[in-house]
Amino acid sequence: MKSAWLVGGAALALTSAVVFAQDAPVDLLPPGFDDPAPAPTPTPRATRAPAATPTQAAQPNAPQPTATQSGEIVQPLPTQPSVPSADLDLSDLPTLEELEAMSTDELDELLGLKPKYDIPPAARRSTERIGVLGGGEGGLPSASLALQPADLVRAVLAGTTRPMVSRWGHILLRRALASRLAAPQGMDPVEFATLRADVLNAMGEHVVARALVQDVDTANYSPALANAAIAAYIGTSDIVGACPAVRLVDAERDDTEWQMLAGICNAFAGEETRAQNDLRRLLNRTEDDRIDVLLAQRFAGSAGRGRRAVTIEWDGTGAITPWRFALANSLGEPIPDDLLDEAGAEVLRNAAITPALAPVQRAAAADIAGAGGILSAAAMVDLYSQIFAEQEAEGDPALTASRLREAYVGSDPAQRLAAIRDIWSGGGDFSYGRQVLTAYAAARMPVSGDFADDAGGLIASMLTAGLDRDALRWAGEVDAGSLAWGLLALADPDGTETITDGELDAFVDDDGSAGQHKSRMLLAGLAGLGRVESAEIAEYSDRLGITLSAQTRWTRMIERAAEAGNPTLVAMLAGLGMQGSDWEQMTARHLYHIVSALRSVGLEAEARMIAAEAVARA
Repeated sequence: MKSAWLVGGAALALTSAVVFAQDAPVDLLPPGFDDPAPAPTPTPRATRAPAATPTQAAQPNAPQPTATQSGEIVQPLPTQPSVPSADLDLSDLPTLEELEAMSTDELDELLGLKPKYDIPPAARRSTERIGVLGGGEGGLPSASLALQPADLVRAVLAGTTRPMVSRWGHILLRRALASRLAAPQGMDPVEFATLRADVLNAMGEHVVARALVQDVDTANYSPALANAAIAAYIGTSDIVGACPAVRLVDAERDDTEWQMLAGICNAFAGEETRAQNDLRRLLNRTEDDRIDVLLAQRFAGSAGRGRRAVTIEWDGTGAITPWRFALANSLGEPIPDDLLDEAGAEVLRNAAITPALAPVQRAAAADIAGAGGILSAAAMVDLYSQIFAEQEAEGDPALTASRLREAYVGSDPAQRLAAIRDIWSGGGDFSYGRQVLTAYAAARMPVSGDFADDAGGLIASMLTAGLDRDALRWAGEVDAGSLAWGLLALADPDGTETITDGELDAFVDDDGSAGQHKSRMLLAGLAGLGRVESAEIAEYSDRLGITLSAQTRWTRMIERAAEAGNPTLVAMLAGLGMQGSDWEQMTARHLYHIVSALRSVGLEAEARMIAAEAVARA
């Protein structure tokens, strides 16, 4: 790139020299042509062509000038060079009937007219570093994986196929995957981008995955990256956005979803008749997914002058799939509430960030997205503020919005705390997403012994948004060994005081969680942060029946990554170890190694928040 700039600069310098060396306009006519003297009347006489000089060697195939009686020299037409005959194999040429049956794309490919690049050369981007977060924007170091083994990075990313149990673990892994990173040595940058996009899609971070794949030119797409891009576009209900990948990349697919996408993209490319014919044939061959094809027909019909009426009936269609959900929202087709209520977690995570849905419809999904780390506390407050502003809003979302306002602006702290409690209960079922919603309202509560019984919940709520300094205001009001004390012991950014044996003993004695899971998480978190002595670690590990130092292949990898001081690899390995749907699947040993490794590579804030979340949710 530097040499290219130098060449461009040299060209500009030469051009400038030519321009500035010309001080005045130059007469382009030869001398005498501006006011020629009258020429004498020529006398007809025979002339002959001048003989070739030694410096003008005769060329055997060069055209020779022809003499005329008037004395002018006439240049004859150039002769065509002889073309050697060759035996051409015409057996593979299609017949006239086959040509008529070919689509525009097939004809372009046959004739070599299908462009590899659909963007001008000056706008093409390098694949040296791919991502959306630079170092000055919170991204991790761009060269942190450049010297790591490609097989290791490939195995870590390919093995991360599920969401995280930890909200803060999700946030950390999203940050690592979205960073502008160079590929490991020996790995194709497009493959590296594909692996990262696949993990983001599996986490429900389709918006980030779409931004990541858009950082790669379509001409550089591999079939795998095209499929990852299509999944990201479907997850964001951006059907037309997938068309460049569908039309320009051979994704090596021929399933029903791909054929529907091809039909939609053909329609938006101006081939409406072909698109409707293809979708009509697909509808005749489809039994289980007829509503999907009908939605695709309506979508294709909205392109150009399409006016084909398509009736959508949801009865008996089965569960809502991500593809069905994306098509319906792109068309503005209402999805029955009963189907949305029964939708799976994958669809609900998409619903939380789908602007086509009303805020009331997004509210139920927001709890899941907030607990998982997709939505921030501020984003959840914004959502319920919109619900509060809607006069027609009814049901639990409207009631929650009203109680949230009371939690913020209520004149009596006791009333504000009661409103926060109502939001946490959520109609009877506790939801960690509701604690995310009340994070800033909890931080506004005054510190008082009258509210000490709710200090654990308030502190846990504040820590969902990283408000550790606000939470520490309660340090003088909580009892040693209580849940609130345990959360503060982990979240304290200073951490200067070592935890005593008596404090740990009181926490374990009061722990009523199943299998004393909270006590196990507390011990693992404190040990990983270096806030408990080795004697206490050994004593309480034996008492709780855990072994923090036991080694596995994963623990050895994350320890070596921490020893190398590589925060990106540690974050990816931590994500690999935090996959699951429930905190019961998270072991104390995994938590200990994750917290310890994050602390070693300078990510102590994330380590503290993950450890505190483990105790709060265990």
